[in-house]
Parts: sequence; structure tokens; C-alpha cells
Amino acid sequence: MIINALGFGIIVPLIYPFTKQFGINAHTLGLLIASFSIAQFIATPILGSLSDKYGRKPILIICLIGTTISFILFAEARSAMMLFIARILDGITGGNISVAQAVISDSTKGEERTKAFGYLGASFGVGFILGPLLGGVLSEISLATPFYFSAGLAALGALLTFFFLKETNQNREIHQNNKKQLFDFSVPFKSIRRPIVGLAILVGFLMAVAQFSMIIGFQTFNVDVLKLSPLYIGLFFTGFGAVGITMQLAGLPWLLKKLKVKPLILIISLSVTSVALFTAGFTHSLTPFAICLMVYGLFNALRDPMLNSIISENIHADEQGHILGVNQSYLSIGQIIGPLIAGFISFYSINYIFFAAAVFIFIALPVSFRLYKQLTVKNLPNG
Repeated sequence: MIINALGFGIIVPLIYPFTKQFGINAHTLGLLIASFSIAQFIATPILGSLSDKYGRKPILIICLIGTTISFILFAEARSAMMLFIARILDGITGGNISVAQAVISDSTKGEERTKAFGYLGASFGVGFILGPLLGGVLSEISLATPFYFSAGLAALGALLTFFFLKETNQNREIHQNNKKQLFDFSVPFKSIRRPIVGLAILVGFLMAVAQFSMIIGFQTFNVDVLKLSPLYIGLFFTGFGAVGITMQLAGLPWLLKKLKVKPLILIISLSVTSVALFTAGFTHSLTPFAICLMVYGLFNALRDPMLNSIISENIHADEQGHILGVNQSYLSIGQIIGPLIAGFISFYSINYIFFAAAVFIFIALPVSFRLYKQLTVKNLPNG
């Protein structure tokens, strides 16, 4: 997953500068990013079910091969249509996150699982530390070079998975003998109504809307307002990733020891990130904008380990891939809505995007308080 995240980190600061040559602007960039998320929304729960049935390892390999092909197509694009095709293909095979989460759920329990989800999140932090820096340096050769390099990394990830990853799903033979349909499309609606799990999924969805609105604002603010080059955007992303991985490797274990209550840590994360993004909406220069985004990156890093741990601890062992895939689908919906909202708001002001993102986090706060209450009641003696 470090290799996979590194490939993603390389291209994130370059998508907007690269696609501008094909007529992509701040408004259509939202559509391009949303196309990936729409494909991911459809495919992720199916990939999760397949990993429950046939194992985590083969699905991860297929996903990484799909990512390899998509990066090559993106680098070779000669039109905006080819860019969309490449992103859709990557979205279809982009369910490897939920499958990797299922690997962790198969292998860990309790507080160890929460820390393991933190390490998985930190792997993405490594990608965001080294990836944007590599992308910025490689972009000096050509804007297409980082995409070819990312394709090579994804291919390497597929090879490492094939040779070194041990299969963790011990229940796959039970699923293979089960004649149920591959995926019940009523499950996402049933899951959102489940106690605890449904609230955790809802918080994740709202945070995904906020985060992917912010990413559009981040990209366009850096390019169109601050006039930063791809190299400096890469350095900015490197700092963003560094504070996130610091929190997940050092801050999260400390908070778990001090507070122990995961929803409380989640509430702290939501409170700080909402204020940071709201403040970012008032900035017009690099230094205050960078401070706001670094504070956001630091506390936003707490979100996924908390939510993934809460969900995995409140579902059965034989539905880990399935329900984590459903959760990823809801995140994909947020990744669709966020860029579309940001693209629309950018007609008025890029700064307004950060206000909108903060509003979605504010909405998630009362939901997280309700989640805290439900978990407290569940953990009471005889509760």
C-alpha cells in the first residue's frame, strides 16, 4: 500500500497542470475526479465481496494491474476523453483500499487493530511525503513522466503482492460454496441503518465530501491564485503528508492511551479540521494558507483509523471485505459530490470552496456525538 500510495501521491499535484493542456479547467476538473469516484462506487463493494469469496491477494493484484494500465493511458492521452477513460478504469480497479483494510481486519483485534489501521493510514502519508516531491522533480523532465513512473510503481506493487503477501482470508471456502449473489445492492441501504456502523459510515461520507471539495480548492488555489509551479505544489503536498504521518505514527498511539474513547478522538479531529478549513477560506497568500492546511492535515489524519476501526469491530468476521467495501462506496459518493460542489462554487470564488468544506465537517459533528453515545451505551455493563 505504500507503493500504491506513492504512485497516487506523485500524480495528485500534477493532475490540474497536466490536464489544462487538454482544456480541463477548475470546473471540469471536478468532473474528471468525480468520474474516478463514480466507477469506484460501483466496483468497490463487488471487489470486497470477491475478496471475501476468493481471497484478498488475487483481488489486490488485479487492482494494481488495473492501476498500472490506467496511469499509462493517462500519460499517453491525446484528448480529454482519454483522460476520463483512464480515470474510470482506475476507479473500477480502485477497491484495493477496502481489500487492504480487510487484510488488517483478518489479522488483528481490539486496540491492535486500531493501531494497524493507523499504520495503513501512515502508508498513505509516506506516499504523500515522497510522492509529490518525486512528482515535482520528475515533472521537470515532462508532465507525462510522473505518470509513467507511477505505472511502474503500481506494477512493482502487483509483483510484491504476488510473491510476498500471505492470504489472510480463512473463510473464503465457505463463501465459495455459498450460492448467494455476488453483491446485494440493498446492503448499502441496510448498512447505513445499522447501529454504530451506519453512523460511522455517515461521518466518513460527510468527511469525504469535505476533503474532496478541499482538494479541488487546494489544486486551483495553488495554481490560479498562488501561481505555484508543479515542483512547489509537490513540496507543499510533501509537507501536508509529513504532518499526517506524524500524527498517525506518534500522535494516534498517544491519544489512544490518554483518551481510549475512539469517538472522542474523532470529535476532536472534526472540530479542529472544520475551524482550519473555515479559516483557510479567508486567506489570500501562501503562509497563512499553508498553516491552515497543515493543521487540517494533522488532525484529519485521525479520521480514517478511528472510523475503520469502529466499523470493523462492530461487524462479523465473514463480512469484513463486504461491509468495508460498502463503506468505501459511500466514501466514493462523497468523492463524487465534493468535486462537483467545488467546481460549481469555483464560478464564484475559489476561497468559498474551503467554507463549503468546513460546513460539511460541521454537519458531521452532531453525528459523531450520536456515535459516541451509541458506543457508550453498548459498552455499559449489561448494556
